[in-house]
Amino acid sequence: MRSGFVGLIGRPNVGKSTLINSIIGKKVAITTSKPQTTRNIIQGIYNEEDTQIVFIDTPGIHKPNHKLGESLNKQAYYSMNDADVLLFLVDVKEPFGKGDQFVIDKLKEVEKPVILVLNKIDKISREEILKKIVEYKDYYDFKEIVPLSALKKDNIKELIKTLKKYLPDEIRYYGEDDVTNRSLEFMMAELVREKVMDLTSEEVPHSLTCVTNAVEVGKTSYTIYIDIIVDRESLKKIVIGKQGSMIKEIGTRARYDLEKLLGKNVYLELRVKTVKNWRDKEKYLEEYGFHDFEE
Repeated sequence: MRSGFVGLIGRPNVGKSTLINSIIGKKVAITTSKPQTTRNIIQGIYNEEDTQIVFIDTPGIHKPNHKLGESLNKQAYYSMNDADVLLFLVDVKEPFGKGDQFVIDKLKEVEKPVILVLNKIDKISREEILKKIVEYKDYYDFKEIVPLSALKKDNIKELIKTLKKYLPDEIRYYGEDDVTNRSLEFMMAELVREKVMDLTSEEVPHSLTCVTNAVEVGKTSYTIYIDIIVDRESLKKIVIGKQGSMIKEIGTRARYDLEKLLGKNVYLELRVKTVKNWRDKEKYLEEYGFHDFEE
């Protein structure tokens, strides 16, 4: 039996959540085209008969503009220190930049094996992949380099095979059927947040969060109450939409995914609330689940 914790590190929007979902085979982390989608440490649990790998999906490391951003970076740094192995994900379509260098500088402070994952290889040629491998070898002494496509699930098995060499433990931390450490209430709220992010633009996606207020379980259905929190009245109007059109569409899409998740009919009650500057207030960051982590 081999086991261990693997932290995923990288800039925002490089595909960390997509990779975890592809490995686990279920949706344990929401994904959107918007950067900084992941807001909390989410563990995806991969099980084989003789192996358990706990993948830690972290917020993308970025230059913070408010206390929420600072909290997200702290979560990522916490995972770097807590994991047994680190996966540094990069988007091969993007040139190496200051954000990548910032992450590499942080990696140099941690004495952990680091595996470079070149993601989205389905978007470039084989020759370009080889050039990327040569280029990144000069930036850091990676233990391994694994090119793959998280979305297409190409080379996922090779990544698992590679990781097994670095697993230090011999116990199973979670049950064989567990796929995540997150509560059902958290996943419900995240599915709603995903739909809001998909359907809105500009400042809305990064100015909101979602919180599950209550869940009523019936014999054949769930009734779920979720608050959508925004920081300005103008954004509240956008989320609700003209004559409630936007909130209705958000509810329709979220309910579809919730019914897939729960296997029962879902009655979803959404409420949009304005909490001014919640991203900069410790009280609300704590209340909405953004806990402070030591670096």
